[in-house]
Amino acid sequence: MSSSPNSSKDDKNKKNPLDAMGAFFSAQVERRKLVTTQKQALATRCSSSGDCEFPGSGHRPADRKTWMSELGPEKLRVYQVVWPGTHDSATNKIGIPFITRPFAQCQSMSVYEQLATGCRLIDVRVQEERRVCHGVLATYSVDVVLADVKRFLAETTSELVVLEVRTEFGHDDPPEFGKYLVEQLGEENLIRQDDGVFWKTVAELLPRRVICVWKPRKSPAPGHGEPLWSARYLKDNWIDTDLPETKFESNLKFLGQQPNVADRRYFYRVENTVTPQADNPVLCVKPVTRRIHGYARLFLAEVFAKGLGDKLQVFSTDFIDGDFVDACAGVTKARVDAAAA
Repeated sequence: MSSSPNSSKDDKNKKNPLDAMGAFFSAQVERRKLVTTQKQALATRCSSSGDCEFPGSGHRPADRKTWMSELGPEKLRVYQVVWPGTHDSATNKIGIPFITRPFAQCQSMSVYEQLATGCRLIDVRVQEERRVCHGVLATYSVDVVLADVKRFLAETTSELVVLEVRTEFGHDDPPEFGKYLVEQLGEENLIRQDDGVFWKTVAELLPRRVICVWKPRKSPAPGHGEPLWSARYLKDNWIDTDLPETKFESNLKFLGQQPNVADRRYFYRVENTVTPQADNPVLCVKPVTRRIHGYARLFLAEVFAKGLGDKLQVFSTDFIDGDFVDACAGVTKARVDAAAA
């Protein structure tokens, strides 16, 4: 039987599995080279900048748990604060240890421990059953988070907290969740949605101490004067990448496009994080985010070197630590001191 005249052409068009595999591994090798190059680039920038100095860089709070109080509630205005925040804050116990947890855990401390360490902005994602989640993995009830926040409030007197709660992508809003948040946190603790809050001092807001931003996917957004704040009051430009210098540069770029903190009426967040990508063999959060984690002070130094210091407001990270808090508290103190001079 004679072969079809097109058969040889069809054979050539068929993909060779070995060629496809070779192309895949070649792409992975190039990807790893790019990651290594960008890590080295940040390390070089860090070494060339010396001590990574910026206004307030030498400040160390006497007690990180009460670092805002140390700056004086009657002097510290909301817009002056550089809010140290955490990314995916309530993931310390997510998934199964050593199996699924490394792929979704972004914090090793509980929300209470983060607040006691000095974190002042908490990022919580929920699903339909009021459980905290990160993607497809769910963990404890949001009640655990709210209990941690209330415990911290009970143990301090003049620390403000921004609590962001959003419905995770791919999930429906928990029923009547806005009402539930107000009931659990208590109206006596909640700072009502009002543009004027940004210019007020901490002392003027007391005894109310929580700005709770509720970001539903389908439910009505909170309105002016209500106990909760809408999504438009907490903005960012999320760049989903595992390349540390790419994220570093995009953070600088988008921060530079913002008004100065004294002129805007919303919180703008910069996240000192990089995240695992599906096309890369390193899928665990910690080794990926460590590519940028240690360069928070370098970022702050470059922010001020580029004249962007008056735009910085929320600075978030995975696996928060005391030095990250100290850096944010230092910039805040420098602003308060400058205003008083």
